[in-house]
Amino acid sequence: MNTEQKDSKKDIFIKWIKRIGFWGFMFFLIKGLIWLALGYWVLK
Repeated sequence: MNTEQKDSKKDIFIKWIKRIGFWGFMFFLIKGLIWLALGYWVLK
């Protein structure tokens, strides 16, 4: 019973890490694209 509780907590932790990883990737991707567009616009 105790190992089942640990497994469920581990699964929840892994789900959070994957969710944060996806949103972190999206944040930095969008941020980078905005900076590239801004740099292009300034130099143009």
